[in-house]
Amino acid sequence: MKVYFVGSHSTGKTTCARYVSEKYKLPMITEVARAVLSEKELHLESLRYDMDLVDEYQRAILSRQLDEEAKQKSFVSDRSFDCLAYAAQHTRILPELLAYATERNYIQNLKSPDSFIFFVRPSKATLKSDGVRESINWDGVVAIDSMVKFMLEMWQLRYFQINIDNMQERVRLINSILSLNSK
Repeated sequence: MKVYFVGSHSTGKTTCARYVSEKYKLPMITEVARAVLSEKELHLESLRYDMDLVDEYQRAILSRQLDEEAKQKSFVSDRSFDCLAYAAQHTRILPELLAYATERNYIQNLKSPDSFIFFVRPSKATLKSDGVRESINWDGVVAIDSMVKFMLEMWQLRYFQINIDNMQERVRLINSILSLNSK
């Protein structure tokens, strides 16, 4: 079983992914963007003005995401193709990244019957600073959310939408869907 939580930043994906990892004993692939940011010793300020650096950063994120997923047969991922939404918003290399994802059959892999994609929608009630981004901008969150929705529909991916704030209800929804896999 492969479980993906996708959506904009600050929506609660990590909390949901941690829950699934513990409950279903699945290895968790943490958000690779943070790891790449740290490893490359990048600062957010430089990503605001250095387009070559932004392109390199987003290229590294997609490559790392695909590599991490390829290492595991089953997992829960705190991100997925939604890194492409950020690339669309912030880089000049989206066509290159889409070609790379296609070359690695990534979109086709997301369509497999054992893949479960949870699209976590933004809510002002759940927005919380994560300590990485300087501030949370509602318009920015909504822009990424819209791009993720566009990609889900464009690629005709099966997904389950989480648009409730309450964690108890989120867990109930997630368990209901994942229990279908065990039958």
